[in-house]
Amino acid sequence: AVEFFSWGGIWIQTCAASILTSRYLVTAAHCMLENVSSRRIRAGSSYRNTGGVMLLVEANFNHPNFDLDARTHDIAVTRLAQPLVYSPVIQPIAIVAQNTVLPDGLPVVYAGWGAIWEGGPPSEVLRDVTVYTINNALCTARYEAADSPWPLVVTPDMICTGILDIGGKDACQGDSGGPLYYDNILVGIVSWGHGCAREHYPGVSTAVSSYTDWIVSVAV
Repeated sequence: AVEFFSWGGIWIQTCAASILTSRYLVTAAHCMLENVSSRRIRAGSSYRNTGGVMLLVEANFNHPNFDLDARTHDIAVTRLAQPLVYSPVIQPIAIVAQNTVLPDGLPVVYAGWGAIWEGGPPSEVLRDVTVYTINNALCTARYEAADSPWPLVVTPDMICTGILDIGGKDACQGDSGGPLYYDNILVGIVSWGHGCAREHYPGVSTAVSSYTDWIVSVAV
């Protein structure tokens, strides 16, 4: 879990991340906008606010083309101040190969401590949910018709997921930066959406396969 040091002087879980190596994590760039001194990592616990080990962040590398307003290239590599010690509950994740194209309808899994429902409280324990990849052209058409005060644009570097026209399952606020994985391989980073689990609007993740080479170049 990625925690933020608030103005109230307490640490609050705000995002999630995935372990690449003992020193490097991958998360969403929009989770790492403030100074790294206001971020710390809890690893090895399924609980949101207790257990595991706490590590400070030494440096963060947002993708050079990240655009907060458009939520494009929403990916970051984070370096820890000290290395993680691997254990049965602290393990690195495999990442998808560069330029891998996922088929539509692929069952993929979100995991995180985000809101249990749109506008609801965060989960105190790690939860996961299975959703399905959705064709980007269809996803684009849905978001072009969305009632939103700002443009919601789906690019080829994004993955849309959900249960289209049914809804009910999705990542939500607080899940940002967390993994979207298939067969224990990281394929996406939770990025944005229009609400949570709405039947007409898929969740949108950063497509890791567009950035694998960049991730490897940074996490050395």
